[in-house]
Amino acid sequence: MKITIQPVGMGRPKAWLAAGIEDFRQAAAVSLAYGMFWVGLSIAVTVGAIYLGLWHWLLPLVAGFMFIGPLVAVGSYGISRALEANRAPHLGDAFGAWRPHAGQLAMMGVMLVLVLLAWFNIAILLFAIFFGHAVPSPTDLYAALLTTPQGLGMIAVGTVLGGFLAFGAFSISVVAIPTLMDRDLTFMEGIEASVRTVSCNFRPMLLWAAILTGCVLVGVLTFYIGLALILPVLGFASWHAYEELVVIKPREEKHDLHG
Repeated sequence: MKITIQPVGMGRPKAWLAAGIEDFRQAAAVSLAYGMFWVGLSIAVTVGAIYLGLWHWLLPLVAGFMFIGPLVAVGSYGISRALEANRAPHLGDAFGAWRPHAGQLAMMGVMLVLVLLAWFNIAILLFAIFFGHAVPSPTDLYAALLTTPQGLGMIAVGTVLGGFLAFGAFSISVVAIPTLMDRDLTFMEGIEASVRTVSCNFRPMLLWAAILTGCVLVGVLTFYIGLALILPVLGFASWHAYEELVVIKPREEKHDLHG
């Protein structure tokens, strides 16, 4: 397959977001149900972390959502494809979207999980550098994060390092997963398409990354409830971004003129 990356202007991320909102409007019930599944899972993980005494991992876990977010969008891609086929989508389209290309999507998932593990190691290192090995109480820790030089320093350094890592994850996955769902390609071909997309459209893709991050942050600040709407919309928008950015055609076969 020959993969061609299309150049786009700075106004396109806004258009992708608008298209995502329109897809949500056309399939509101199934989209909301899919979003609520992830809201429920997020709440369960948070409650579980607190119950197990791992509350100090909540901030790294929330930040780490940005690394595996592209995998969450898989179900949204399935809904978008159903809409493009002019049929009413259902939850089977969302939760079964990964099956035809399970192997390559799993490999892509492994890549993103490795990035997430790298982020956890960085978080552990930063915590040890700024606070030592003793874990303070939740009240003391979160107060220290916002009122002490150590806390503010850890937030600043963590934001910079996490931002670089998150943009790296974005660069290898922004169109990789929809590419793998749409065509029979390897995960390395999907990663290559993503990296080329970001390289060829750096400023628009940087804006798109900022929009994705900002929207997810808003969803998290609403105690995850906002993610029920935000996650499907961003997934739909990402599918439309892929369709505009990536053109895949069979390679032309070279014929032997002397044959």
